[in-house]
Amino acid sequence: MAIPNHKVSNGGVSQKVLTLETMNSNIKKVEYAVRGPIVVRAGAIRKELEQGVKKPFTEVISANIGDAHAMGQAPITFLRQVVALCVYPELLKSTEFPDDAKQRARRILGGCGGGSIGAYSASQGVELIRNDVANYIEHRDGGLKADPNDIFLCTGASDGVVAMLKLLVSGEGKNRTGAMIPIPQYPLYSATLAELNSTMVPYYLDEDNNWSLDTAELQRALDEGKGACQPRVLCVINPGNPTGQVLSRQNVEEIIKFAKKNNLFLMADEVYQDNVYAEGCAFHSFKKVLHDLGPEYNTSVELASFHSISKGYMGECGFRGGYMETVNLDPKVKEQLRKLVSCRLCPPVTGQAALDIVVNPPKPGEPSYEQFTKEKNNVLGTLAEKAKLTANMFNSIPGVSCNTVQGAMYSFPRITIPDKAIEAAKAKGQTPDDFYAHQLLEETGICVVPGSGFGQRPGTYHFRMTILPPTEKMKSLFVLFRDFHKRFTDQYT
Repeated sequence: MAIPNHKVSNGGVSQKVLTLETMNSNIKKVEYAVRGPIVVRAGAIRKELEQGVKKPFTEVISANIGDAHAMGQAPITFLRQVVALCVYPELLKSTEFPDDAKQRARRILGGCGGGSIGAYSASQGVELIRNDVANYIEHRDGGLKADPNDIFLCTGASDGVVAMLKLLVSGEGKNRTGAMIPIPQYPLYSATLAELNSTMVPYYLDEDNNWSLDTAELQRALDEGKGACQPRVLCVINPGNPTGQVLSRQNVEEIIKFAKKNNLFLMADEVYQDNVYAEGCAFHSFKKVLHDLGPEYNTSVELASFHSISKGYMGECGFRGGYMETVNLDPKVKEQLRKLVSCRLCPPVTGQAALDIVVNPPKPGEPSYEQFTKEKNNVLGTLAEKAKLTANMFNSIPGVSCNTVQGAMYSFPRITIPDKAIEAAKAKGQTPDDFYAHQLLEETGICVVPGSGFGQRPGTYHFRMTILPPTEKMKSLFVLFRDFHKRFTDQYT
């Protein structure tokens, strides 16, 4: 008897319906380096260590992904208290929780169906929490009004990015939507475009000027892209991932004017807006700058901006909470967006509750204010110290250079790879930086992501490393890295 859901050939051999040949071919084009082969190998090495296999190191240091709590960062107490109270309301009877945490939990539960966080919310998110997000944006942008109806709560910012790209991609052949993406970029963008069979129009950030964004380069990329597709969207990551730069206000203005001139939809990935460290740098939201440019721009330029609880000082990656705000979106398209997100029912309500604490934190005079503020400042202060440490340490190693980590959670150092190593990589079917990163992992236990996974100018080699490990571990990591880089260079010179 044939196996259910299998076809039977003339020879009587069962054949699977879903194979590499019959599956969606676009999925095979998807690559996501942050969780790619090197991360899989790091997981295997970790298991080998647990089984007693001898290595030249005793632990795997996962410096590949921006997962703060996995790297030892402590949760923000007030946030966890409120979420715990929402998940198990019996705790509201406990005397171990502060009154303001209980009040927040009761308020959030009051906005949930049946007073339970286990109920579905509206597809766009709990109305009460969307109102709080709107108030947060208004406060952030100096009183500029935000409409809760323009806000969509998401399963992390990634969910919003994917939804917006799904709306934007249309057409066939040279009329197919092209999306302008920074290089280096966060691989979510290239992966989503591959899945949607859309065209990536890469523009290069200027490494020699601390990864700044040059509108002349945007124009070059746009002109080149028009030969293969119809560029309709410009994606910007600020602060930058993986490059750690923070755009100046002038730069943001120039980008908005470029989008207006060339009729491009703007997507502003602003998930690291709390992570600004370098002196003289500040976060400028695209929405605020767009408004300040006046009616010529703020009544016509279409914008979607994104934020998340996975980064910042919170680092609550596992809750999968975030939001998207749209500006100047066609009302009929907004209805289509509501329909699209409704297919997924709703974002996790626990993540929505955690987001509410981020956008509506304790206020002066409330019982939890001082502890909350202290914990927040400690996290951001420590990250600022490690950002400076990272650049200084990399720049002290011959053959390695690293721009100032102005913001976000990563460095993207450039490495010099000898010709013989490039030849050895080619012989193994690897890119030179992938070859380098794998040897770094096998010899030291340090897991980083090769720069080729994010994109880089031809002939240059990089890797992305987070600044999240504890300070003392970072210092020991740099000793291991310095010694490895010297061995590697000597071996292949």
